[in-house]
Amino acid sequence: MEQIENILVNTLDAETIDLINEYKSKPLLILFYNNQCLGCTGRAIPLAYQFSKEYPKLSVVAIHSSFGNQSISKQDILGIFTSKEVPFPIYFDQQSKWFDFFKCEGTPHWILLNDKAQVFRSFYGSQDNAQNRLYYAIEELLNK
Repeated sequence: MEQIENILVNTLDAETIDLINEYKSKPLLILFYNNQCLGCTGRAIPLAYQFSKEYPKLSVVAIHSSFGNQSISKQDILGIFTSKEVPFPIYFDQQSKWFDFFKCEGTPHWILLNDKAQVFRSFYGSQDNAQNRLYYAIEELLNK
């Protein structure tokens, strides 16, 4: 498995951050999503939140991927949450750079990295089958 050196994304406040450095030495679950995707906002975001609570040894983040000329703001991101606060870290992937890098099939797409910043599993979707595969992969990774 190839180790990923860095994943540079923007915070909601437009600061550049390296996810590999920020979450080093800990498994990382990345959810690639888009606000326009109902499966993302209705199933994947709540599932990511659930994972962040159930698995304290796992860092969970979401990356909003913008496609084409789509422009999205911090207010747009906050707008999908009833509390108007993000329940876990959310970042911007301008021009879908990291979405393309990980060969995501669409949104939502999940990338599970081990503690050495290597891709352990990659899943597309948010329905029951994808959710079950995610649970099994997380359990397998955390119990190695």
